[in-house]
Order: sequence, then C-alpha cells, then structure tokens
Amino acid sequence: MPIDLAEPLARAAGRLGPFGEHVLWYAEVSSTSDVAGSLAERGAAEGLVVAANMQSAGRGRLGRTWASPPGAGLYVSVVLRPPRPVLPLVTIAAGVAVAQGIEVATGLRAQLKWPNDVCVGPRKLAGVLAEANTNASDGASVPHVVLGFGINVMPAAYPPDVGFRATSLEGELGRHVDRGLVFVECLSALARRYTDLVHGRTADVIAAWRERAAATLRRPVRFETAGAQLEGVAEDVDETGALLVRTTSAMIRVTSGEVNWL
Repeated sequence: MPIDLAEPLARAAGRLGPFGEHVLWYAEVSSTSDVAGSLAERGAAEGLVVAANMQSAGRGRLGRTWASPPGAGLYVSVVLRPPRPVLPLVTIAAGVAVAQGIEVATGLRAQLKWPNDVCVGPRKLAGVLAEANTNASDGASVPHVVLGFGINVMPAAYPPDVGFRATSLEGELGRHVDRGLVFVECLSALARRYTDLVHGRTADVIAAWRERAAATLRRPVRFETAGAQLEGVAEDVDETGALLVRTTSAMIRVTSGEVNWL
C-alpha cells in the first residue's frame, strides 16, 4: 500500500471500527466492488476494505460507468453484513459519512442529493453505490452488502459526458489534498454512521442527511414511476430513505429509478 495511505491508516486504526482491520490495496482492478463482492461470497468478514489506484470498469448507479483515472481519486468498497431492517438506509448513511469525512479532512462542506450524490453546488464530487446480496439464510440479516464510494481528489481528464458535471477536492479548494487523510476520515465517519444504523439510531442518520441535503430539497424534479414520467417537488425523505415527491395530485414515495433535478 502507498505510504500516503498506509501511514494515516495506522495512525487512525483505533477509530475505524471494523474498517481498520483488513484493508486490501490494488494498483488497478476492474472494480473494487467486484473484488469485495467475490471475497464476501467466500466468507470475508464485515469490515473488509478494498481500495485501488484506478478502476478499468468502475460503475455507478443504474449501470453507469464511474470514471476512475489512475491516481486521481479514491476508489473504495467495503463489505457490510447489516440487519435487514436497516438495509434501505445504508446508502443514506454512507452519503452522510463521505460528506462528513471530506469536511473533516479538508474543510470543504459538501451537499447531498438523493440517493447517492455528494456535490459542491451543481457539480458531483463523489458517489456512493450499495449492492446487496439479499438471499438471506435467515430473516434477520443480509448475507452481505458491498458499499462502494468514489471521490474525485484531483482534477482529471474525464469522459465528455462526465466532465461537465464533475468536480474534485483539489479543483474546489485550489490546493493539494492529502488523499490518505480523506480516506481514513471517510472510513472513520462510516464506522460511526454504520454503528448508528445497527444500534437503531436511524433518526440521527436521516437528520444528518436532511441537513446536508437542504440545498437540493424543495426543488422540482422529474422522475419515472409505473412507466410514466412525472414531475413534482422533492420534499423530504421518509424513515426508510425513500424520496418523497409532491406532485399536483399526491405525495409519491420514490425508492428507485432515475430522478432528474430541474
């Protein structure tokens, strides 16, 4: 592991919870989530962290590609085995954790946009993707969730369809950013927020998400439900993390699919 990551990890080990016990580093992988998922299926313990310097096939929500230029960002996936009731809130909690970790490490305050974007103004700084294996052997737990997050640390040559809406920590701050410090502070914040979920403090997680999402709520959105395109105003999230959109005729819970902010 590069020294800029290894040293901060060693210093912060006592506050990373399960995420400081087993960290794998790769110079290049197809996807950190693919590696973490394969290891989870073979019994890897909760808390396994897989990180890489670049991904050749990183992915985001709805099958999109996550651009992962070498050395320009943090590309990380962790293995979770959460109680089934909190599964819908894993992405919400992770978004809060990444935003909080970035702020602690750099001073930059990022906003959240449902369901998985970490933004500075209109530009995307980081993203979160939770992929669950829900073939549980019992009703209480989920065999595993692979939680991936990517953070743009340095400006890079992104594909044209990404470049116009992407930003980076160094681009926003105009100075060098300690990648290792961002890495450990995000893992530390994730350890705290995941503990909140597991111990039933879901209201605290949702409240923290609402605070970070204040700039993106109460705005008009376009979304699809039951094959129809609808428009409304994104009002809030409910206790399960679903987006509540007020249309002219009803309040609709949006749990998946494309949501475009207008």
